[in-house]
Amino acid sequence: MKTTRLILSLLLLALASSFTTTARAAERAAIQGILISASNEKGQTDHRLASYEPTLRRILRFESYRFLGDDSTSVGVAEKGHLSLGEGHELEIETESADGKSVHLRVRWLKGGRVLMNTGLILRPGVPAVLGGPSTGNKSEVYAVILIGR
Repeated sequence: MKTTRLILSLLLLALASSFTTTARAAERAAIQGILISASNEKGQTDHRLASYEPTLRRILRFESYRFLGDDSTSVGVAEKGHLSLGEGHELEIETESADGKSVHLRVRWLKGGRVLMNTGLILRPGVPAVLGGPSTGNKSEVYAVILIGR
């Protein structure tokens, strides 16, 4: 009888441990960031941004979009991640919570150590979030970041 209880206890412990491991894996979020420039000049949008163009046009309302760089990371709940997007642009990402359908993030956008934006957002898997940024220095052109959760 004691042996049976011991075996059942060990099985329950192993089962609980596997559920905890699975839950922790589900709490991780893979995040990709894409740095772009958006311009009011007529032109062709970079083919790498074709799937995001309707969203970019709806949110930013510019004529053309150019891919500048990207990076990706994987972060768990209450963890910090870092994306180096190119041209000196970086994102510091901190997950605040996750419910399996979305991840609540704090995002700091930096360039050369200077904070360009500090914001919170909710990221849903496969649904791009767009952050509009500062001027690139070229007339009628601004930086923007697309964030995609996977």
